[in-house]
Amino acid sequence: MLFRGSTVAKGTENPRRVSVATKALIVGDECRFNDEADVLLFAADTALRSANNGFVLISAALVLMMTPALALFYAGFVRSRNVLNTMVMSFAAMGLVSVCWVLFGYSLAFSPGSGPFAPFIGGLQWAGLSNWSAPYGDGQLSQGAVAFFQLTFAIITPALISGAVVERMNFRAWLAFVLLWSTFIYLPLAHMVWGPGGFLGPEGLGALDFAGGLVVEMASGVAAAVTAAVVGRRRNYPAHNAPPHNVPFILLGAGLLWFGWFGFNGGSGLVAGNLASLACLTTNTAGAAAALGWMMLETIQRGKPTAVGVATGAVAGLVAITPAAGFVSPIGALVIGFAAALLCNWALQLKNRSRLDDSLDVLPVHGVAGLLGILLTGVLALASVNPAGANGLLAGNPAQLVIQLKAAGFTMLWVGVGTFVILKVLALLMPLRASDDEERQGLDINAHGEEAYNTEFTV
Repeated sequence: MLFRGSTVAKGTENPRRVSVATKALIVGDECRFNDEADVLLFAADTALRSANNGFVLISAALVLMMTPALALFYAGFVRSRNVLNTMVMSFAAMGLVSVCWVLFGYSLAFSPGSGPFAPFIGGLQWAGLSNWSAPYGDGQLSQGAVAFFQLTFAIITPALISGAVVERMNFRAWLAFVLLWSTFIYLPLAHMVWGPGGFLGPEGLGALDFAGGLVVEMASGVAAAVTAAVVGRRRNYPAHNAPPHNVPFILLGAGLLWFGWFGFNGGSGLVAGNLASLACLTTNTAGAAAALGWMMLETIQRGKPTAVGVATGAVAGLVAITPAAGFVSPIGALVIGFAAALLCNWALQLKNRSRLDDSLDVLPVHGVAGLLGILLTGVLALASVNPAGANGLLAGNPAQLVIQLKAAGFTMLWVGVGTFVILKVLALLMPLRASDDEERQGLDINAHGEEAYNTEFTV
């Protein structure tokens, strides 16, 4: 199958497989070459494998950095008494999801399934990452490199959801939620979109999602809205909605997220080539266009642009380009970026007028921008920039937009219903939110016995 936007075919070939271009004959553990030219071709093929592996590993490290960057971004928005708890919610996801990924996560998401459930979930044949040294696809990558890269996406998705329930969710309930949500919602969805024979992917419905518009952005946005509704509003919200306690944290976090997004989108083609270049160009273009667009909108609305608005706009543009990064042209990315600024700005205002306490605007930014990106991929996609994709509406293929709509609708239903069920089950076993006294005092001292800032007066 085709993984994400890549032209690399997925398979489980023999680890000693050599590219056909080398024309080398493998006998036992020895390579016999026809001539000196074949030796050079074999060396070049080996170097290419190493280069692609290195590129994917660096991209994975960039995406992993995005979770601490998200923690910093979120921490700037909350009150000082909840900074540590907000950050630890993301760091806890790093630990919990990483362990689960090794034990069963990668196998369930990306190994071939069996029977009638094969389009929806993989098997356990790769449990414990037993296949880490096997080749991936045509042998240009190792399964271990791909597993590490995919892990970073599995980590940041539940971490994004935390922004909807900061300052009030019981920390133990949060840990249980991350475990259950990652297992029963994220893993099947990742398999359906990116796994072999996935229900929504190239071998199924045919949806285009280059780097996570469905799996990461829409999933986190929908789950955030449901979680915020079930857990309930913060005490005194919306009457006393405190301003961000540290705007420089927000700007630094957004800047690090922007930097990490080059690994997020650029690495999703799984090859160090023109596709990676395109994905990085479109990513930066959309983020820049949305930041500029948000500044223009705030100038019209408020008379001046805000630092928080610039950061929010940039993130919205980066989210919107995620599913389209390897399928559209740089001009298409400009359209997506400006459209994200306009739509997400409106969605944020609409959310503020509602009674939903999605504290850090996960739904209007990640959910809405993710949906926008999925739909505009169906409009602006060009097979000429990526033959592994498809043409969109403007290139004469309106059917692709219909496919994108169906995939988005299924994702909202799958995530929305599944998240609601998980939260209701958890509510039977433990309190979902902190007590009023704990919320009043702050979750840093109550959940972790620490404070972000020492407020004691000493002589």
